[in-house]
Amino acid sequence: MQRLSKFLVPIILLLILLALSTFTVDQRESALVFRLGEIVAVKQEPGLYFKAPLIDNARFYDKRILTFDSPVPDRFITSEKKNVLVDSYIKWRIVDPAKYYVSVNGDERQAERRLTQTVNDGLRAEFGKRTIQEVVSGERSTIMDIIKQRADKESAKIGIQIIDVRLRRVDLPKEVSESVYQRMEAERKSVANELRTKELTLAKFIDNSNAVRLRTNSLNEIELKRDIQLLTITYGEILKNISGELDLLNLDLSMRLKISENIPWYAA
Repeated sequence: MQRLSKFLVPIILLLILLALSTFTVDQRESALVFRLGEIVAVKQEPGLYFKAPLIDNARFYDKRILTFDSPVPDRFITSEKKNVLVDSYIKWRIVDPAKYYVSVNGDERQAERRLTQTVNDGLRAEFGKRTIQEVVSGERSTIMDIIKQRADKESAKIGIQIIDVRLRRVDLPKEVSESVYQRMEAERKSVANELRTKELTLAKFIDNSNAVRLRTNSLNEIELKRDIQLLTITYGEILKNISGELDLLNLDLSMRLKISENIPWYAA
């Protein structure tokens, strides 16, 4: 029994020493080796590594792409001095664990706050240069590219790479949406009233044409041709005006529908 204990004790001590002297790095992780609180090594490749027992310790950080999704939409102001609510998300990863630890103490939440501040500052500047229509349709992808490049440059200082910045939704606040819809309804009613006026003018013109037709028996051939020519020109002008109004109305409706495809309750 004593002989067995003489062999077991050294083996157990050796295993404990070996456990304290080695660590493994997974392919999804990177590791920092600290000696008395100072960084002495950075391990980014997977494998088995050694460290001084008791005085060295290792901390591990995820190398995979992480996603920060803003819990609530952020409010920004456009060049038209109108508020918009922006729902965005950021994809990022740690590329320099040493910088990451020194800058944010290796705290993921603190890193996300830094990233959010950087992205929001960029969005505030870009939205302030553009109208709502530009933000929603034409220049939305341009804004995302600009913000990604700017955020990536700033985040490199803290050991982070920005993979992507996306604007999921750009909405008008509820109170603004209601006022916009009311204005749209008033504009539609105004256009409809103008079209009704045109229709009444056309009806009156047709009545006058019938009256002229009844007087044809008392007119000579020259006067009849003159009246018919005058009526034809007037009739053509009225139809042309009505057609122009309808074309403008269709164009306006198509533009608003195009915008509403990006934002259900948006109106220019």
